[in-house]
Amino acid sequence: MARRLEITKEFIFALKESVRENDENVAIKLLGDMHAADIAEIYNELNIEGARFLFLLLDGEKASDVLAELDEDDREQFLKVLPSEVIAQKFIDHMDSDDAADVIGDLSEEKQQEVLLHIDDVEQAGDIVDLLSYDEDTAGGLMAKEMIEVNENWTILTCLKELARQADEVDEVYYLYVIDNDNLLKGIVSLKKMLLTNNATKINSIVDEDIMSVKTDTSSEEVAMIMDKYDLVALPVVDSIGRLVGRITIDDVVDVIREEAEKDYQMASGLTEDVESSDKVLRITRARLPWLLIGLAGGILGAMVLGKFESSLKIYPEMIFFIPLIAAMGGNVGIQSSALIVQGLANKTLRTDRTIQKLGKEFIVALVNGLLLAGLIFLYNFFTSDSFALTITVSISLVSVIIFAALVGTTIPLVLNRYKIDPAVATGPFITTMNDVLGLLIYMLIGRGLYAVFTG
Repeated sequence: MARRLEITKEFIFALKESVRENDENVAIKLLGDMHAADIAEIYNELNIEGARFLFLLLDGEKASDVLAELDEDDREQFLKVLPSEVIAQKFIDHMDSDDAADVIGDLSEEKQQEVLLHIDDVEQAGDIVDLLSYDEDTAGGLMAKEMIEVNENWTILTCLKELARQADEVDEVYYLYVIDNDNLLKGIVSLKKMLLTNNATKINSIVDEDIMSVKTDTSSEEVAMIMDKYDLVALPVVDSIGRLVGRITIDDVVDVIREEAEKDYQMASGLTEDVESSDKVLRITRARLPWLLIGLAGGILGAMVLGKFESSLKIYPEMIFFIPLIAAMGGNVGIQSSALIVQGLANKTLRTDRTIQKLGKEFIVALVNGLLLAGLIFLYNFFTSDSFALTITVSISLVSVIIFAALVGTTIPLVLNRYKIDPAVATGPFITTMNDVLGLLIYMLIGRGLYAVFTG
């Protein structure tokens, strides 16, 4: 059984020493029965040659598991230094078809062909080629070919024999998939139900036909949503006419959920590409620069707004002190509103046909929050400021900006979603910048009007 190991500096030092001295025995002893994920974590502490030395010491199954655990960029870099024959026989031969397709998909087209030619099992090579033909963000790109298939006309005894024959190729057996003579998916049978049924009974008499399945072109995001909603551990995949072609397991979906969450978080933070801290400077800069340019444009617009009201600010300079407050509150409220909408759209809990009701609810929430916060700032200014005009101006502006920001934060993601644009772009810098500018404009307009009233 693999053990979980805390990776300390002392452990890393000892491992590097064994690599430097080419001491295979010490290296093997240090790695011992470590879990594949822990070994993969060590990769970043080693250079390419050191990683190559350790990987080739592992048995085929463990080496393939470790390779599957590596980040895509690290895996691609590592595979470049290995011959195609080693990749095929040391790693691919011991992988499930979906993991093998992911690994080969990272290679150049030329090297893909070389690796495929070195795979001894022609059927496995064919499965990998099939999977490579699907978009990686679809059910076809997620699925594995390994699964237990039984014919609807077989008896329980025949199915048990088939289970014993195929089980060696499948890591986790959740269900038996029942197909007809044309390979059309008819349903599933649980192992428990099959074991409790008489061996002479035909499988079609106990098959569960009320099953969930997805087509090969179903998006990975929708696959994740279905498996999460219905608490599924495995999901069959069929082609356009209903023939069973593969299955997706829960571990594949966990990866999708994590990647989607990371993408949305980065987008909300103002990153236009999926980047890691280890990426090159140019790539990270390219991912950050577009939103920074938007922020720069917003800052210029904000300066232009203040410039238009320069004469008012000269007459009522005390208004300047509350500009950061107004801008910050508008941005924060907008982000809160948009984040809830984006979350609802992502997990399909928000019905887009109830836009008016949603806007009405956000208006009420914003009004309540605005009045409470405006009340607090009113009390603060009432006791600390000599200008009653300022007290009224800041309070009314704060209520107005909060309501406006909430409605904008709610509307923008819905509009983007309607036009098939990822609504996650509405959160973060986009909403903040827009509400900063519009909040300043509202503050200046209300201030100029109210000061005119109070000062005659």
